[in-house]
Amino acid sequence: MNGVAMHIANGIVNAQVSAVFAAIAAAALAICVWRGRADLDDRLAPMAGLVAAFIFAVQMLNFQVLPGVSGHLLGGTLAVVLVGPWVGALCVSTVLIIQCLLFADGGLTALGLNITNMAVIGTAAGYLLVAGLLRILPKTPRGVAVTAFVASIVSVVVASQAFVLEYALGGTTQLSMTTIAGTMAGAHVLIGIGEGLIAGVTVATVARIRPDLVYALRRFRTARPVATKAAQTTVGAQA
Repeated sequence: MNGVAMHIANGIVNAQVSAVFAAIAAAALAICVWRGRADLDDRLAPMAGLVAAFIFAVQMLNFQVLPGVSGHLLGGTLAVVLVGPWVGALCVSTVLIIQCLLFADGGLTALGLNITNMAVIGTAAGYLLVAGLLRILPKTPRGVAVTAFVASIVSVVVASQAFVLEYALGGTTQLSMTTIAGTMAGAHVLIGIGEGLIAGVTVATVARIRPDLVYALRRFRTARPVATKAAQTTVGAQA
């Protein structure tokens, strides 16, 4: 393998497995477009553009992990906290497509693999953890910062292990699975900590200045009045 790409390069995973994950990525993005349309409003649309630009910038910082594969900040958890899971996945996907087509970061045949790992699996893992942690942590700038920090670490490691699975299904090099799994996990724990710090500081700053722009807090706060109103209606009916 000659050279190192920012993401998975061409030829690291065979054509058959790459094609399968390209189909998975396409289906997942279609669902995100369908579900994301309901979330987009006057606040979320411009925020999505800012999030995509920020992710593009931080992903330019990359570190070689294996021949043909490098580790870098993903930004999936930051995206889901600020713009939600559906739009967040689209933001990350847009960045990956632009990087691949314009800057040759990641192989074209591996684009489906990269989107599946970082835009779909990474953001999904981050969102599930964010949704769970915000049920028990305070809905404050500090609480959402801690949530983003923890979820970032987990989502980055999960995304890295998705590559391990893909390599197990169709890897084309002679590296052992133990070496790949251990190297990817160890490197991405450190990368996840760095990403968590960036995500935590970013979302805490936005939450202090404009909490209405933080999707995770907005969704939680808009859900409570509905429940309270329903409870009041029930009590009134009983009286």
